[in-house]
Amino acid sequence: MELINVIAAAVAAYAFGAAWYMTFSAQWTEASGVEMGEDGKPANAARPMPYIIAFIAALIMAGMMRHIFALSGIDGVISGLVAGLGIGLFLASPWILTCYTFAGRPLRLFVIDAGYIAGGSMVAGAVLNLF
Repeated sequence: MELINVIAAAVAAYAFGAAWYMTFSAQWTEASGVEMGEDGKPANAARPMPYIIAFIAALIMAGMMRHIFALSGIDGVISGLVAGLGIGLFLASPWILTCYTFAGRPLRLFVIDAGYIAGGSMVAGAVLNLF
């Protein structure tokens, strides 16, 4: 049952990311400096590897989050949602901010990516405790 929870949470976080980046695609491509193709889409959009890696990363994140929840006694959808949001905002996002600051990346890019991290973690945390 725990494996199903982890897979469902990873799928939910991945779907959240798809919706998030579709919503902020223009702002993200401008802030990230990703090379654009002649069709106006990112040049690497047709390559499957970034999408595969994103899903594997979501699986790893959901598995570790499930482990943390079990050790901490976090149970229930609301508790999972709040804990997931906290993990995204206060554990993962500061590391990204550090990396982006040293790399000279725009603050706007950080805000978009950290929003995905926080929201995806929140969604995964809620889904982990659905069943």
